[in-house]
Amino acid sequence: MSAPSLLLEVLCQPARAGTLDLPRWDLLVRQARRAELLGHLHWLLAQEGLLPAVPPAPLVHLESARVYARAQQRVVRWEARCILRALAPLEIPVVFLKGAAYLLAGLPNSEGRLFSDVDILVPRPRLEAVERELMRHGWMSTHLDAYDQRYYRTWMHELPPLRHIRRRTVLDVHHNILPDTARLHPRASRLLADAVPAGRNALVLSPPDMVLHSATHLFHDGELERGLRDLVDLDLLLRHFGTDEGFWEALPRRAAELDLQRPLYYALRHCRRLLDTPVPSAVLEAVADAAPPPPLRALMDVLFGRGLEVDHDSCRAVGDGLARWLLYMRSHYLRMPLYLLIPHLLRKASRRRRDRGE
Repeated sequence: MSAPSLLLEVLCQPARAGTLDLPRWDLLVRQARRAELLGHLHWLLAQEGLLPAVPPAPLVHLESARVYARAQQRVVRWEARCILRALAPLEIPVVFLKGAAYLLAGLPNSEGRLFSDVDILVPRPRLEAVERELMRHGWMSTHLDAYDQRYYRTWMHELPPLRHIRRRTVLDVHHNILPDTARLHPRASRLLADAVPAGRNALVLSPPDMVLHSATHLFHDGELERGLRDLVDLDLLLRHFGTDEGFWEALPRRAAELDLQRPLYYALRHCRRLLDTPVPSAVLEAVADAAPPPPLRALMDVLFGRGLEVDHDSCRAVGDGLARWLLYMRSHYLRMPLYLLIPHLLRKASRRRRDRGE
């Protein structure tokens, strides 16, 4: 295992930023930008009262990231209002997920965070009506290929991504948090039943469910392009909700109810290993039975140790490419059985070659 990146060091010990010279600041800014954590770094240093010690040159980059993140927050808030207005006639629960949920709920990890799309969860029986109403209000499917449409509608846990024809914003409409073909089977009806209000007419997942969804997205369904950013999300969620009475007792119990013990195990283990997240020992013991066998656990520690690092030239180590490829294949293997996965991956590879003109 190589030494942790400078960014990871500063995330764990923000005071470390006060000891950096300009070349090291340059490296830190580059790593944070690559990890989509530059805005978060500004927020973290501000929380610790360390911004006055930041030299002027890197401070410009941190301030720019903060301004850009604030602009994206305004866009997401407006988009959420548009989505709720479009779906209001259906009188169904509309639960916002991931980044939009963090923002609407006013959670710490929304500060400085970048957004690529908006995700919502709706009842599966109303999926066709939801898509119809959204299309009436300007959202159109981005995947027009017949195979892509069949892939999403037959096997996945969401519609093909929708893009608004004027605002160009992207919306993912989920009916569950994992595909029907996945190895784990959380019941979306339970997630919807326990959703909590977050502002006017908006809903978000309950605190345990929000943590479990984030853990599942990263350690079961994810492909780790933004792995460290997603791990920081988990760290901040656990630190924030961990002060609520009964949260730590409810979290492993809810994981068992939703068939998500293994993602929670990985989330707690790697948050504590990489970000020093204060997870109570009793909670770690409660999820210990979900751990893989020791040889596999050791392998996954190595793979996640590399896959969750910053994907930047300064952080590369021997075997990184193999580790990320194995995690990529694992995410697909957990998502689909082999008889579906192999033809799907072959088709994707063929399409990539065709798009490159090979």
